[in-house]
Amino acid sequence: MAKKIAAFGDVMMRLQVQGYELLSQASALNYSFSGTGVNVSSALARLGHTGYLVSRLPANAVGDAAVSYLRKLGIAQSFLVRGGNYVGMYFLENGFGARPSRVTYSNRLESSFNTAPEETYDFEDIAKNIDVVHLCGITLAMNDAVRHHMKSFAKAVKENGGTVVFDCNYRPAHWGQDGYAKAKPHYEEMLHLADIVMMNEKDALFILGMHTDKEERQEQLMDLIPAVAQKYQIFVIAGTHRSINGDNTHSLCGFIYKNQTFTFSKRLTFSVYDRIGAGDAYTSGIVHGEMEGFPPEKTVGFAASAGMLAHTVVGDTPMSSESEILRAMTESLGDVER
Repeated sequence: MAKKIAAFGDVMMRLQVQGYELLSQASALNYSFSGTGVNVSSALARLGHTGYLVSRLPANAVGDAAVSYLRKLGIAQSFLVRGGNYVGMYFLENGFGARPSRVTYSNRLESSFNTAPEETYDFEDIAKNIDVVHLCGITLAMNDAVRHHMKSFAKAVKENGGTVVFDCNYRPAHWGQDGYAKAKPHYEEMLHLADIVMMNEKDALFILGMHTDKEERQEQLMDLIPAVAQKYQIFVIAGTHRSINGDNTHSLCGFIYKNQTFTFSKRLTFSVYDRIGAGDAYTSGIVHGEMEGFPPEKTVGFAASAGMLAHTVVGDTPMSSESEILRAMTESLGDVER
């Protein structure tokens, strides 16, 4: 059954060099708009739900361009607010071989979203008109005002019987020195509010400060995730393990922990065209599977296939339909569609 799903987050301008050039070499940049909230709301709209973005954009030509881009992605405009002066930007240099891709942020903290005053959003009204809200740890890292917005939104959705999805998505550079200590109380508050959480054993170890005597990643995962679910009363926890192979292909294995049981996807190995945003595709697949009532093995397989396909498309935003993802779960792809 299609749901009304809102994502709360910043809209950023992505400025990408052509090919595999460095910024210091490039003379041209391609721009688009993205952000975790953009990616998730768009992906879920493509999967048949109504995807809303709750955000703030400047009332200028750049803001107009962003709104136009969001409309093209199928994102509902009802909860977008105009105000402030800036759109945050990031510059993307594509990695090749031993050189990783590099993202450089610019003007992010001064964006319209990150400077929105307290009265900007009517969360009580929004919560009455949606079924699910998606919230992200990247947003949680921005500043106290944004954190207050985020927690208020989650509480309003919970009070109205909706589902809260929280993606831990911890980025060390955003929290600065002593980042884990700064982040922990805010993450704990969000985990107490969340019904579906995206995380893995590293989040439990480093953000929450939990301990295990296991040494292998999967053993740590299976030791720590049940403890997190029990402590914070979380209905579903899901995430991925990724490995980068010697031939530059990536391998991805998804998991979901639900009803005190782990379910793992097949390990998928694939070539990478554009990695940015693939985690949002996986998250969207988990949310879609839960909203549609898929059994756990179908949900995690669907999410892993959605993540795989997102690596094959240029840009941050997942572009696959439900039928394309379901086909990727069961068929060998790569030939020409006729």
